[in-house]
Amino acid sequence: MITLAIPDFGDLELHHLVSDYNGTLALDGRLRSGVAGRLKQLAGVLTIHVITADTFGLARQQLEGLPVRLTIIPPDNQAEAKLHYIESLGAQMVVVAGNGRNDRKMLVAAALGIVLIQDEGTSAETLLNADLVVTSIQDALDLLANPNRLKATLRS
Repeated sequence: MITLAIPDFGDLELHHLVSDYNGTLALDGRLRSGVAGRLKQLAGVLTIHVITADTFGLARQQLEGLPVRLTIIPPDNQAEAKLHYIESLGAQMVVVAGNGRNDRKMLVAAALGIVLIQDEGTSAETLLNADLVVTSIQDALDLLANPNRLKATLRS
């Protein structure tokens, strides 16, 4: 669990990290460099969930052996499926990382929404629903590993 009081943002008590896969943790279906080690490190403080439509069909193989709970969703109504997923965990205890339009609803509903602008870009609608914008998943995971960085960025 990560607990953090952020002036003029609010108190966070995060139990879960929910991440998109393609465009967030992976590029073209392949896990990005440095992500596996960071996920292992964060698994000591957060339960890590990966929710994806698995466009490239590689998520299960790429995440094998990592401390994550993988959920593959159908191609229809993805934004709703992702939103329902974090609501089932208790959205107020969830930090979300994503980039696609299908991530927009869970980003706004979560206690903390992090949008990534990497090789695939990000949906403008999703960008507007985020609390925080970063340019790499490695940076996003490092923020969670060093929560005072979150405080420095989000305080008012």
